[in-house]
Amino acid sequence: MDVNYLLNSGFLIRDEKILLVFDDYEDPAGIVDAAYDKGDFDRLYIFVTHAHFDHFGTHIRAYAQKTSRYIFSSDIKRTKRVKIFPKEKITYMKRYTSWEDDAIKVRTYDSTDVGISFFVETSSGKKIFHAGDFNWWYWQDDTPENIELANKVFKRQMKRLDGLEADIVFFPIDGRLGNAQERGAIEFVSRTNVKNFVAMHRVDYPLWTPSQEFLSAKKDLPVWSPFTPGEQRSF
Repeated sequence: MDVNYLLNSGFLIRDEKILLVFDDYEDPAGIVDAAYDKGDFDRLYIFVTHAHFDHFGTHIRAYAQKTSRYIFSSDIKRTKRVKIFPKEKITYMKRYTSWEDDAIKVRTYDSTDVGISFFVETSSGKKIFHAGDFNWWYWQDDTPENIELANKVFKRQMKRLDGLEADIVFFPIDGRLGNAQERGAIEFVSRTNVKNFVAMHRVDYPLWTPSQEFLSAKKDLPVWSPFTPGEQRSF
């Protein structure tokens, strides 16, 4: 798979003739535009994990003609912005639901913020997990009650994700969390079977260098922390 970083939690993934776009709210390097105009793909799927401004950009409406399916979290259905999209091309998904066609299979999980996480398996057998805003959120200035609630909802969701197998996972390493920014990722990689880890949700923060604690949680796990829009890696 070839993966391009768009911005924040946005990525373009190419698996043979299938293009998967996740959370494209901005694409400063014009990666999706270029791939769309080149047209050397059979299927294009555009995923949005939730309606937050830094995950859902209405410019993706411009790709409607060649888009096989817009796969949106169900909370997006309540927004005014979605009205510009062709209804017949949208599939809205709630947590713990499935959708498939002859090219991909999609399964959803819950988030610990808004929306959902996506698990996608392509027809070639590639498995991708995009966490959206699922994370172990720990705000140091939050109330003890909210901190405890965040702990509970993360741990409850991790029970459903135990043993998950994926070729690549996209997961938040949010610099706003300070010393706790890796907490969710460490728990996730230690309890799943993932082959590659990509950090996301890091706009305005320096390049992330994994701590020894992270590296010890899953030894020899390849890690990519994209920084500049347009960066590309092959997995």
